[in-house]
Amino acid sequence: MSAPHAAVRAVAADGGASKTDVWVVGDDGELLGQARGPGSNHQLLGIEGAVDALGSTIDQALGSAGLAAVGTPLPLGVYCLAGVDFDVDEQKLGEAIGARGWTATSVVRNDTMAVLRAGAESGWGVAVVCGSGLNCVGLGPTGEVQRFPSLAELSGDFTPGGAWLGVRALGLALRSRDGRGAPTVLAETVPAHLDRPDPESVLLGVYLGEIPYGKLFELARVCMDAAAGGDAVAVHAVAQLADEAALMATAMIGRLGLEQRRPEVVLGGGLFTASYGGFAAHVERTVSAAAPGARFRYLDAPPVLGSALLGLDALGAPPSAHARLRTQAGRVVPTDPG
Repeated sequence: MSAPHAAVRAVAADGGASKTDVWVVGDDGELLGQARGPGSNHQLLGIEGAVDALGSTIDQALGSAGLAAVGTPLPLGVYCLAGVDFDVDEQKLGEAIGARGWTATSVVRNDTMAVLRAGAESGWGVAVVCGSGLNCVGLGPTGEVQRFPSLAELSGDFTPGGAWLGVRALGLALRSRDGRGAPTVLAETVPAHLDRPDPESVLLGVYLGEIPYGKLFELARVCMDAAAGGDAVAVHAVAQLADEAALMATAMIGRLGLEQRRPEVVLGGGLFTASYGGFAAHVERTVSAAAPGARFRYLDAPPVLGSALLGLDALGAPPSAHARLRTQAGRVVPTDPG
């Protein structure tokens, strides 16, 4: 996966809490190099730690494009990163990234912008991302951008994504055993996932530091599986998260004044592709009640595609370049053919 340096135009990155994807893209839309590395969320790692993690993945991607020894900065870098919630984040990360000299021009955005650009065929709309976290961004047809801070309960996010659902699953398992809650299969499946005999031993393991707190986030999938099997307690917990995701989308549609338009609503992140289809259906149903013209699209390509497309936009690349990149990366699957 290599090409002459003259054809290489952009570095595109999508960085989250657990992983970072980097693509090296040619001016004709050719995917020349790629790599996946550790998470690069500055809220977890600090600015320099996040940029170090990003840099290690960029080095791998450049190496896969045959550019490991090239010292000249590439023309453009588009860095769509989790934790970029305020203008000050864009400024600080932009300065830190610029100081590394990877690219002559650096564009820093929240990672939801990558999902929106990759998924919205019209180029504008709303994106809801629900993985370990939950966030939403909106881009109006005239270019107006609206977003949420996404700082969990501090910013009013009462059910902030899969991390919340995973911790909730443990709580529901414990309550089903101590009389505070209804019976649920989670009392068996939660400890089984963590190779523990019962929910109480999971709690003790977390308390003693034997189980990293972050391992609880994996339980979101366990809760989704329980909901898919018809467990009423799990279904209720998932519905709470779906309500929050839908509320974000409908609020964003209202802020952009798109209620009477046909906005594309891009749904991305691992929980939208989980075993329980009721989660996505709940979001669609709730959003459609407020915006009947909404068209829902699910991203089946990696979000870094959106970062790369933003790069091609900035470079003034022709439509053929965008189409070429999409062909290589996978396509958006519309749920509404209209």
